[in-house]
Amino acid sequence: MAKRAQRRTDGLSKDVIVQAAAAILDEGGEAALTFRALTTRLSTGYGAIYHHVANKSDLLAAATEAVITRVLGDAVAGDDPREALRTVSLGLFDAIDAHPWVGAQLSREPWRPALLEIYERIGGLLAVLDVPERELFDAAAALVSYVLGVAGQNAANARLLAAGQGDRSAFLGAVAAQWAALDPERYPFVHRAAAQLREHDDREQFLAGVDILLAGIGALR
Repeated sequence: MAKRAQRRTDGLSKDVIVQAAAAILDEGGEAALTFRALTTRLSTGYGAIYHHVANKSDLLAAATEAVITRVLGDAVAGDDPREALRTVSLGLFDAIDAHPWVGAQLSREPWRPALLEIYERIGGLLAVLDVPERELFDAAAALVSYVLGVAGQNAANARLLAAGQGDRSAFLGAVAAQWAALDPERYPFVHRAAAQLREHDDREQFLAGVDILLAGIGALR
């Protein structure tokens, strides 16, 4: 007869549960996160899990909030607000790249605390930059939408390449070759951009976009 797994005897905190959930999500995505998988990893029963989280949705929200809290903590008080905005933006980009489920959760349940904290931090930093009150909400929404949209698309692209065992350089090279072969009169910009597409760095291009947005927002003052 097979031996039953030994139950843990130490106290089980919500933080421990959330950390275990995040590890499962990183390893197998949202489909892998089940309460059965969680109880197995933590050597505990369902009741101990439900004591801290009501359901999978709450668990995803808590794991997402933990990731976002770490990112926002990197932009400490006293930093130059423009540099702090760049730090927060790039931190979110990297976090969603490392944890693609975070981007999906932020878009699926935007009323959860994680997205509210992002808006609060970015909106607060823009206010320090003296963005006029009448434009502050629009400016914050534009920057948040850019950051989360590009980060989510980048993470999705990475997953597609990983699923197909593809190589990013080879993929970009193939697409760039297709662009270069297009009729330059019909697609003048795309034709010119082909070389840059092949060589571009995703993080650098993302941050360049943040700088362009901040320059435009700065003109509102």
